[in-house]
Amino acid sequence: MPIEALSHIGICVADLPRSTAFYRDALGFTEVHRMDVRGGDAERLLELDDVTLEAVYLERDGTVIELLHYESPGHVTHDAPRPMNRVGLTHLSLRVTGFDAVLDSIEAHGGRVLRDTDTRREEYGMAVVFVTDPDGLRIELLQAPGDPKKLPGT
Repeated sequence: MPIEALSHIGICVADLPRSTAFYRDALGFTEVHRMDVRGGDAERLLELDDVTLEAVYLERDGTVIELLHYESPGHVTHDAPRPMNRVGLTHLSLRVTGFDAVLDSIEAHGGRVLRDTDTRREEYGMAVVFVTDPDGLRIELLQAPGDPKKLPGT
């Protein structure tokens, strides 16, 4: 197949230092690269005028996310958290241990725990809840017995 690999997932953020700290300190991503982008080809590629942006690439478990902060032309906000049935990217999902400690870390680093989504099943050793990053992107936290590399329900 001509597709070689998933390169990265891009996430537009309102405050780059805040979001970098959130993904690094609350979720355990490691910064691997930074890049400044201005004008020219970037404007054509992104279909935006007067582009000045900084990108931070963070990696965890072989997955790379790119945090994009647009100094110009700025960012556009949306409903937060984003409704799960809105077409497009709905969420990131992470397997966790120490569920309550992770929730505390999320809140301590500017994220939000969506408490009404908490579906703990202590008798099965399972817990699932949605949280958001500082800009409202949903992140599913899943604690379950078994191989953390297996998909839910398999």
